[in-house]
Amino acid sequence: MNPNMASIAALISDPSRAAILTSLLDGRFHPASSLAYIAGIKPQTASFHLRKLHEADLLQVNQQGRHRYYGLKNHDVAKVLETFLLISPDTEMRSFKQVTQDKAIRYARTCYDHLAGNIGVKVTESMLSIGYLEDSKNSFVLTEKGEDFFNELQIDLAQIKKKRRKYIDKCLDWSERKYHISGAIGNALLVKFLELNWIRRVPDSRAIKITKLGERELKIMFGITLDDQF
Repeated sequence: MNPNMASIAALISDPSRAAILTSLLDGRFHPASSLAYIAGIKPQTASFHLRKLHEADLLQVNQQGRHRYYGLKNHDVAKVLETFLLISPDTEMRSFKQVTQDKAIRYARTCYDHLAGNIGVKVTESMLSIGYLEDSKNSFVLTEKGEDFFNELQIDLAQIKKKRRKYIDKCLDWSERKYHISGAIGNALLVKFLELNWIRRVPDSRAIKITKLGERELKIMFGITLDDQF
């Protein structure tokens, strides 16, 4: 029997569920109340949609006391959602706030658990140019020079290789239409950039803000001169 793709497509096609799933591409867990606010719906309605998405095995739930926090099931779900974004038409912008938020998301964001957007692509292209990465048909390859670079950042590659997921991968960026680095290596970079305070998360958004320290270090390490942020 073939998988019932139509049932999943029908779930995602609902605008409220699509808004919830897209917001969860920040790779974090959120309470139903926050997801209701982001989707612009009532908490009771959000709970209904979240139950449907959980039953379809698209979400995982963390229970802390009386509170439930929702996140995407895994990397496979995130990758499918990113593919939908890649082929989806742009949303009509009806306010200055929407325009500002859209520009911020396109500039730098989380793609589930790795860095994406203009900055994510620039970092990846710089790593290719410097020789930390090599491009293959379906993935990237971390070179010996790249391994030395990760060691300098105090990223434990041996520990990363033990993770039950793809070591390194390439992800087609829906806003840039170019590839950025993903997989366990991509996640390690995002985590390290956050730890070093080069970047910080924007509350209630997938957007990433580059700090003043980050601007300096990205220029030194990757030769990236940043445009004005939003």
